[in-house]
Amino acid sequence: MTSIILLSVFGIINLFVGFAKSKKVLLPLVLIFLAVVFAINLMDWNNTQSYFHNMLTIDNYAVAFTGIMTLTTLLLLPFSQRYIARNDANLAEYYSLLLFSLVGAVMMVSYENLIMLFIGVEILSIAMYVLAGSDKTSLRSNEAALKYFLMGSFFTGIMLFGIVMIYGGTSTFNITEIAAAQAQLNADGLSNTMLTLGILVLIIGISFKISAAPFHFWAPDVYEGTPTLFTAFMSTVVKTAGVAAFYKLMEAAFAASYTTWFPTLVAITVLTLVIGNVGAVIQTSFKRMMAYSSISHAGYLLMALVAFNQQSDTAILFYSAAYATATIAAFGVLKMVQDNRGNATYEAFNGLGRTNPLLAFAMTVSMLSLAGIPLTAGFFGKFFVFSALLQNPNMLWLVVLAVILAAVGIYYYFKVVIAMYMQPAANQEVVEVSSLASFTLILITALTILLGTAPALVSGLI
Repeated sequence: MTSIILLSVFGIINLFVGFAKSKKVLLPLVLIFLAVVFAINLMDWNNTQSYFHNMLTIDNYAVAFTGIMTLTTLLLLPFSQRYIARNDANLAEYYSLLLFSLVGAVMMVSYENLIMLFIGVEILSIAMYVLAGSDKTSLRSNEAALKYFLMGSFFTGIMLFGIVMIYGGTSTFNITEIAAAQAQLNADGLSNTMLTLGILVLIIGISFKISAAPFHFWAPDVYEGTPTLFTAFMSTVVKTAGVAAFYKLMEAAFAASYTTWFPTLVAITVLTLVIGNVGAVIQTSFKRMMAYSSISHAGYLLMALVAFNQQSDTAILFYSAAYATATIAAFGVLKMVQDNRGNATYEAFNGLGRTNPLLAFAMTVSMLSLAGIPLTAGFFGKFFVFSALLQNPNMLWLVVLAVILAAVGIYYYFKVVIAMYMQPAANQEVVEVSSLASFTLILITALTILLGTAPALVSGLI
């Protein structure tokens, strides 16, 4: 709860600081704000508390995911220095919107009531609609904002409809009471059609938020048109919050209906894995490839949810951390290359290994992690997900399919590595990198390797 209050207050303070003529103070200030929130959040470890008549619960699950999302944002912001260099008039608003969206993300991993989940989703989504269209001079950015807003609003309505149907079937919004109502129905040998439909409709609504197929169609265009910094936030923090909220919902509220929603979730997982990986193969734009990559990783995260056992929460937590660190590095390098070379295709990375060895190395480690190569965090992310799913012998076929598609992923991730080290550069111009961005890339790369060699640092948290 303290994290929510601090993020809200800091966001408002940041808006007032934005009235100053110089924008250089904003980045250090926001980084300090996020560091304070991260530290304060850790103080709630092993100190479970409920608020607002049990509508929010801050437990270790919420603290762990809040920590990952806060740290992700903290590591992402150093790549926003181009906005500072040009003294962007809207910089304070951008930072404040990111802080406010974090408020929604924290609520999504802390809710105990479906109304609070809906409010968290809306706070997060509205901020992202604005950030998607923040580049007013770009038609693609305007298109991304319009598509995201229209389709997001439509699926928010679907999600709310599902919540209402669940209330109609159980007479409560509290997820613990919903679970108890379902258990009583099962004990009495009864079924509730309205409740069943509500669960399935709610699954559809949340699947859109995490860009799971077949509700992924907005992601490639929105990711491509949204300014790169905010695309990175969208593909990490928003996805982490969505998957964590999804698992908590199914585990705490709908465990008794496992046989009802299990086939639907398996179908969504398979479609997400196939469409994400196959779609990424045919892309020529690195940014669109990362959009389809994000879809495929939603599929791997859903595999842990399909497993639905004691290893699922650990698998989701570790995979989220591994995916976030690798994705931040990839988008961070992309932003600097795009700012200097003017495009986001694979060709923009040609010769980067010779002109900017640090950027090339950070991107290489990022791609290796996303591909699940050993000694990177991504390897153990997939290992934990597959291990959780293998607890169910009947799901061996899904693990085999995921391994095959992971091999497909190696192909499109290595395209950028080949461009950096084996393709001649169109020019020998060195990409400008600030000292803060260089330090952040080194830190992220080291963290990716550290989690790939000592996974127990995260895997044993919850």
